[in-house]
Amino acid sequence: MAILQYNEIKPGKYIVYNDEPYEVIDSHVARTQMRKPQNQTKLRNLISGRVISVSFHAADKAEEADLEKKPIKFVYANKGEFVFCEVSDPSKRFNLSENVIGEQTKFLKSNILIDALVFSKDGDDEGEIIGVKLPIKIDYKVKEAPPAVKGNSAQGAMKDVVLENGLVVTTPLFINEGDVVVVNTTSGEYVGRGEKN
Repeated sequence: MAILQYNEIKPGKYIVYNDEPYEVIDSHVARTQMRKPQNQTKLRNLISGRVISVSFHAADKAEEADLEKKPIKFVYANKGEFVFCEVSDPSKRFNLSENVIGEQTKFLKSNILIDALVFSKDGDDEGEIIGVKLPIKIDYKVKEAPPAVKGNSAQGAMKDVVLENGLVVTTPLFINEGDVVVVNTTSGEYVGRGEKN
């Protein structure tokens, strides 16, 4: 288990604070004339999703959270419950709540493989899934696309299309129903055409 110095608590790190796992989403080491430096951070609780502000002083240390990644497969969503299964054993199904998945729920589609972030407390063999990490780029089939309107071929003209999972993205005019498009899950934007199966 790694121990982080106060100035190593930076965005992208996962730490244990008050016995719970947090993701560091912002940090700024401030030095004032009379005081010792401190790291002002914003932490997101990986279980509740709540964001808190915490200042770490030069003498403070934080334990890096022991997070394991394990691949899981998304099966379907029903009334706010998201059903997944183990990749090696599809009969082992389990639900994850929207709190755990966060805003990434809109990018889920059936049979997609994603990484579950598993947090284990000391002596806990099973661990708890506290978050998920999606691939940066995912292919989707276009379910609905309005036809390109003649005369609307101005440079860079765009239109909104509906994807197989209900997500709406803005694409160039040449994208049609049945096409496969690639979407960036960080920005939610169209990045190109995908391969048709």
